[in-house]
Amino acid sequence: MIARLQRTLAFVLAGTAMAAQAADTPSPETELASTIAALDAAAFEAFNHCEVPGQLDRYASFFDPHVEFYHDLGGVTWARDIMLAQTRANVCGKFQRELVPGTLKVWPIKGYGALARGEHRFCHYKPGGTTHPCEGLAEFMIVWHQQEKAWSITRVFSYGHGSN
Repeated sequence: MIARLQRTLAFVLAGTAMAAQAADTPSPETELASTIAALDAAAFEAFNHCEVPGQLDRYASFFDPHVEFYHDLGGVTWARDIMLAQTRANVCGKFQRELVPGTLKVWPIKGYGALARGEHRFCHYKPGGTTHPCEGLAEFMIVWHQQEKAWSITRVFSYGHGSN
């Protein structure tokens, strides 16, 4: 009887330990969301400082050369070089992008990569480098392609631009 009780207790303890270990191991979806959130933050850190030498090139490194960029107000851009020229002319030193906390959602795309969706605000610079309150708000979807361990943006949808 005692031996049976000891075996049962050992089984319960082993099951509890395995459950605790499984709870500490991030799910593939959690890991994917963390990866995409880090990529989003790094890409837009470069975007937000694209007037600084080297940052526009850093921003460019996140995009496929044949990226498709769909913007509800600006139209469609079919290549990274054109998108970067527009960024240089219309963004650098003029405003920055801020992800709205808690809005980034990520879904896997089997055999391809991931889809990210969220909301972002745009904050215009004042003279002297500080920013105005962030008055522009929009939604976005970004398609990320994974090739081995490298990720690149292949499609962007930026839409619903308006005021906060």
